[in-house]
Amino acid sequence: MNTIVTSKEEILATSRGLIQQQGWSGVNIRSVAAACGVSVGSIYNYFDSKAELMGATVESVWCEIFHRPEDGSVFQDTQACITWMYGRMEYGCQQYPGFFNLHSLGFMREDKSDGKRRMQQTWQHILEGLCSGLKRDTQIRPDAFNDQFTAEKFAGVLFSLMLSALLRQDYDPSPVLEIVRRTLY
Repeated sequence: MNTIVTSKEEILATSRGLIQQQGWSGVNIRSVAAACGVSVGSIYNYFDSKAELMGATVESVWCEIFHRPEDGSVFQDTQACITWMYGRMEYGCQQYPGFFNLHSLGFMREDKSDGKRRMQQTWQHILEGLCSGLKRDTQIRPDAFNDQFTAEKFAGVLFSLMLSALLRQDYDPSPVLEIVRRTLY
């Protein structure tokens, strides 16, 4: 058995693969070590505990799903940004069945502080991307936002709709795009 893992990223990629093949319950120190072809101790060289491995795996799944697109113009146009995000949600559901419902949203109900923190960081990053897109979108009419109705508040509404769509497994952005059109243009 190989006792040297080439990188933390290799372990996380293996963990993501196990989630895709076996679901979330397929990821533990022993299964990851076996899939990497290393000893259990080798995994502990990178992760102090199963909880730390799981938290890092959650973060890596979120990062894979919502990686920055190669086409940066997606964040210059609110409608393109929303369409891209809903497409990524669908990709995430296909690649990691049950991940959104069974795992990530479950962190909100349980005391799994590291995983919850990592998930919230990713959510904050997505929210900031929406807000940034709203502020850069030159098609939005100049009087769309004011002191009471800010881009930040509308980004929060859009993000809430996105989370709701995740729960329903509804990846059609059309209703949200219609709300954006009626509200901002």
